[in-house]
Amino acid sequence: MASSSSSSPLPRRAGGGRDGVHLKERGLSPLRSRGIRSLPDVCPKEPTGEGRGLHNGPSVVAEHDRWTVYSSKVNLPAALNDPRLAKRESDFFTKTWGLDFTEMEVMPSFHLPNISREHFGPYSQEMTQRERIHERCKTICPNKDDVDAVSSITTNHDKSRAELEQVPKIFMRPEFALEDPATFNTVLPWSHFHGAGGKSRDVASSKLLQEKLSHYLDVVEVSIARQISLRSEAFFHAMSSQHELQDRLQETQQAVAVLRSRTAAMDRVMCQGPLRALRIALTRNNCVKLHNKLKLMAAVHQTQPTVQLLLSTSEFVGALELIATTKEVLQQELQGIHSFRHLGSQLCELEKLIDKMMVEDFSMYARSDLNRNLKEEPQVLEKERLESLVFGLLRQRKLDFLDIYSDEMIAAAKAIVYQCVAERVVHIEEIDTEVIFKLADQMRLMTFPQWFELLENIFESFLLFLQRIKDTLDVIRNVVLQVLSSSHKNRLLAETSSAPMDVSQGPVALQGEAELAYLTHEGLFISDALNEAQQQQQESGVAGQDQRSAAGSRFQQNRTEAAAEGDSSSGISEVSAGREHSFISGENPMPTEMELNRIINNLQELLYVASDVSHDRCVKVLTARAKDGSLERLSSAEFVSLSQAVEGFVRDTEDLCGRRSVSLRGALQSQANRFVNRFHEERKTKLSLLLDNERWKQADVPAEFQDLVNSIADGKISLPERKVSGTEDRKPADFLLVNGQKYAVVGTVLLLIRIFLEYCQCVNDIPSIATDMLTRLSDLLKHFNSRSCQLVLGAGALQVVGLKTITTKNLALASRCLQLVVHYIPIIRAHFETKLQPKQFSVLRHFDHIMKDYNDHIAEISAKLVAIMDSLFEKFLSKYEVKAPMPSACFRNICKQMAKMHEAIFELLPEEQTQMLFLRINACFKMHLKRQLARLGVSNDGGPQHGLVVVDVAFYTENILALKSLERLDLNMAEIWEQKR
Repeated sequence: MASSSSSSPLPRRAGGGRDGVHLKERGLSPLRSRGIRSLPDVCPKEPTGEGRGLHNGPSVVAEHDRWTVYSSKVNLPAALNDPRLAKRESDFFTKTWGLDFTEMEVMPSFHLPNISREHFGPYSQEMTQRERIHERCKTICPNKDDVDAVSSITTNHDKSRAELEQVPKIFMRPEFALEDPATFNTVLPWSHFHGAGGKSRDVASSKLLQEKLSHYLDVVEVSIARQISLRSEAFFHAMSSQHELQDRLQETQQAVAVLRSRTAAMDRVMCQGPLRALRIALTRNNCVKLHNKLKLMAAVHQTQPTVQLLLSTSEFVGALELIATTKEVLQQELQGIHSFRHLGSQLCELEKLIDKMMVEDFSMYARSDLNRNLKEEPQVLEKERLESLVFGLLRQRKLDFLDIYSDEMIAAAKAIVYQCVAERVVHIEEIDTEVIFKLADQMRLMTFPQWFELLENIFESFLLFLQRIKDTLDVIRNVVLQVLSSSHKNRLLAETSSAPMDVSQGPVALQGEAELAYLTHEGLFISDALNEAQQQQQESGVAGQDQRSAAGSRFQQNRTEAAAEGDSSSGISEVSAGREHSFISGENPMPTEMELNRIINNLQELLYVASDVSHDRCVKVLTARAKDGSLERLSSAEFVSLSQAVEGFVRDTEDLCGRRSVSLRGALQSQANRFVNRFHEERKTKLSLLLDNERWKQADVPAEFQDLVNSIADGKISLPERKVSGTEDRKPADFLLVNGQKYAVVGTVLLLIRIFLEYCQCVNDIPSIATDMLTRLSDLLKHFNSRSCQLVLGAGALQVVGLKTITTKNLALASRCLQLVVHYIPIIRAHFETKLQPKQFSVLRHFDHIMKDYNDHIAEISAKLVAIMDSLFEKFLSKYEVKAPMPSACFRNICKQMAKMHEAIFELLPEEQTQMLFLRINACFKMHLKRQLARLGVSNDGGPQHGLVVVDVAFYTENILALKSLERLDLNMAEIWEQKR
């Protein structure tokens, strides 16, 4: 097992030096003489302290046969020299004795720097050129030692290969076995032993075969020895470690024996007694659980009778909770019990039956609640029953129960109208119900007071109906809010369920259980079980048991609550507590918070629907009456009373339901439009008749009209109440006093004031028709303006009334009437502005146009008066001659006509208007006089003719200034002598 001593210990470059990595060639390293290294200590020795040693300790398990080195089943040299392995297994000890025998990775030192490839960068760059030169020189002159070593290795390898090739291949096969006849005949051919040469020949052949086989054996042994020589270091190391391993295994065996003996003593002294006590306690607990299980079975056996008892008192929530808890107990506690194999399906069928019962019961409750007498029973019908039904429906997720209530509500609303009409028709003898069947026809045969009384009765009934619905929905809303609060508490409990329970809460819970058990009217086994559970928990000091025991306790508690709710002597607080517990328990799929909030919104929407349904039924009553146009023929007072009743009903429903319904207002608006058309046409026709019969003479003002004007001045834009007495003693006045001014008016204008006050009063009573009334009133004012213009300025009164002529007094009176209307137009405009919405203010522009038309009309009348005098001036002054006697006849006639004009208009027009009118007339006079003087050639030269003209002018001035209210009028007569420039 020698090795080549000529192999170089220096590293050589592998692979031709392409990547510059120097590797040490295997197989060329010489055997170094070094000490044998022992294997790692896989079986450490036990500590050998004096007082704490393990030699006298008990053993963990009983002693087995003592193990010796002869108990080993594997020969180590044979295992290492296994010819079937290409190389020695590196994990031999690892797979036999565990992972602790593998070499552990050594952690790098913190005191040494981390060396990377970049640190060798400068060295590599420096040595690259030298390496290239060295490679070039090595190629030219190879190393002699390398050549010798390579040639020696190649020669040895080739020689061993050639020797091994002499051995037949059959010996090298993995399936080689001499038991196989074919293999045996191939290795030992019988032809060598049974030849024709005789016995000597056979002996020679066998010797030859023996030598051949011996040669093969030598070749193989030499190859094996060569391989062993290559692994000699590891082999001798393993052999040296074998003895040390045997010593340590012996010490380990002794330590294990001491440990086992000590453990056995500890088991005998310290464990067997306590374990026996624990075993007895476990047996006792099992007996207690069995006893509780039997009691639980007895309680489950009483489930169906208890459910029947609860259903008889409409306690659906308690029955459903009892069924759910029983099903849970059957699945958790009593699963697999043969006697209860059909109980689960029976409970499911019973639960479905309860669902149908609840839906039918809720439908019957809604029908009976909505159809009972509205006036005699204002309270909610059977509030506890309603709460129980709603709790049960919510628990079973029957969230469509509001649709049932909505259908019953619509049917009840129809029945209310039928009942009210039937009750009213009974007291009316003129209507024969056997001949007239339809309600609409019966209502049309009623007089307006009868029908209006019926409508008020319907309104009152619907208000009571809505109040009842609201009270019922409030009860349902309170139940839903309780469930929502319980769901919130349940979610908080689920979030904190992982937190440890306080021990002090145990007695409180047990006290509640004991109180519930006290309320039961059935057998005493439930309360006995709770008392025993309380005693056990007080003795052990534990607040709760395991989950299954808790489920059984909860079942007994729920059953006790159900019995307590079914007892007629139990109070409402216990019933509410049981329902609250039903929702807080959270073991059944309850409605989510989103669904509960949706139900609350649906409750409010249902109240809105009730309001809309009530309004729709009232609309049908209204349209049935209006089908023949009877509502259009109502008087203003009757329609106002109808409008006020409808508006009051709508307002009350808005306050009650919190929503503004538009159907009834829309129907009223439609009727109001028809009423407004008829109202306007009647007054327009009346005004036209008054104008056509008006003789345009000053009328006396009755006291009631003066009171009407005074009320307007006080800010009351409405018709005053009629006084029974006191008005007959007051005499009519000549003028109408408005804010201290006198207005001479005709009778038509007085009635016009009353008419537009009727419009304003109608708007006060029916604000919804403000825009229509404004439009109609504008049309009425325009009609009065245009018709009065046709009659006075257009002289239409000559043909219509038969007047001989339109006098200046007629014109002045018409102007003053128009001025009175103009005075009231802004007041009317301001009144309508308070009744309109801001977006409707654009219709107020009609009043601005009317004001302009009236002012233009007044100006035309003033111009007409001036034109009358202008024609007279032209007629008289065209014949004027400057000659004696003075004053001339022409000026006398002019002054006479001016006096007549003043007499006609003085008492009709205010002083300011009279002065302005005469100034305009005087300007016309001066124009015509100046023109005539120019034609006559008279100038202010101081001559005789000038003197005569001065006398006439002085006469004219004296007469004009002598007229009343014209004393301070500046006539400026000097303008007649001014020359045009």
